[in-house]
Amino acid sequence: MRFSVFLNARSMAPDEDRALIHGLTRHAERAAALGFDALFMPDHHFNGYMPIASDSYMFASYLAAKFPHMHFGFSVTSVPLHHPVRFVERINILDQLTDGKLLVGVGSGTTPEEMIGFGVDYRDAGAISEKNLALAERLWAKTMDDPAVEIDNGPHQGRVLQRIAPAAYSEGHARLMPVAMKEASARRAAENAWPAFIPAFTPPQIGGTEPMKHVAKYFGAYRAMLDEAGHSPEKIARALDWTTHTYQLVHLADSDEQARDEMMTILRAYQNAIEREAEFNARAESNEANKKTDRTPNALTEDWIGTWCLYGSPETVIEHLKPYEELGIGNILCGTTTGPLTDERLRLGDQTLRLLSEKVMPAFKKA
Repeated sequence: MRFSVFLNARSMAPDEDRALIHGLTRHAERAAALGFDALFMPDHHFNGYMPIASDSYMFASYLAAKFPHMHFGFSVTSVPLHHPVRFVERINILDQLTDGKLLVGVGSGTTPEEMIGFGVDYRDAGAISEKNLALAERLWAKTMDDPAVEIDNGPHQGRVLQRIAPAAYSEGHARLMPVAMKEASARRAAENAWPAFIPAFTPPQIGGTEPMKHVAKYFGAYRAMLDEAGHSPEKIARALDWTTHTYQLVHLADSDEQARDEMMTILRAYQNAIEREAEFNARAESNEANKKTDRTPNALTEDWIGTWCLYGSPETVIEHLKPYEELGIGNILCGTTTGPLTDERLRLGDQTLRLLSEKVMPAFKKA
């Protein structure tokens, strides 16, 4: 299996943003030096969750210049928030700069506050996302001599006469990575021989203590579609190589007890940040157009920990991950900076990187 780092820290005030940017850069440097395969970033706006994720493509370009051997991924880009032209242009630029080492997670978004900021009706997010992805494919395929691509999709308007510049580096375009939760998303990934994100829960319950049950269900459906699509064994292997299971918080220590104690300290700070943001979430959901239909459990509950956390000694973590390797998961995405990014949080994150690299990753790397 591959191991990748998910940069997912929080800043609690504007004057903390600069320290977060530089702290995450140093953390990324450690991950690159310790043999991790990729750096992933989310796509978020207007709050303290990864302030630099307001344009993750820009941050990824900066990091790609520093670590040209690494892959870069997005977990995930909220497609309704991006004009399809800018979406395609950014991906093509980064596809060129990374020589194709790019994995673009795509989804319809989860946060009403962000939709409001970009003029998207939360109820329409799924439909706008689907149409934006279809428009993106037309834009990627367009040549100079083709008719104009007309864009009329919610807040996104336009008419593209010539072509998208620069052209993609990858054949067709960089790999997209849908979340294999909805059948349509899983099928999009399978039919294109793209990797997919494999969830560990089934809505409306975003949590639980039996994550493998859900992972096996979604992976099995995606794998069957991949086989049915008639791809070559090489294409299927490339797709599975990056098929990803994500942990929002990964924390390792020398013993299980130490790991649990330190993890709970991290989670208390994380939950405090979530509750601080709740007031703004409530404002965003003040009308029917922006009501969410699911709820995430409190991070201090066993339901949240069971779904989103991987913790313990290196030996415990290896035993936990073996069934995922046997199932066929290709990439474990590790949130190693979850919560407010203090100096102590960075120290604990670096501790996790070191133990993963020295003790866990060798147990899953092919000879």
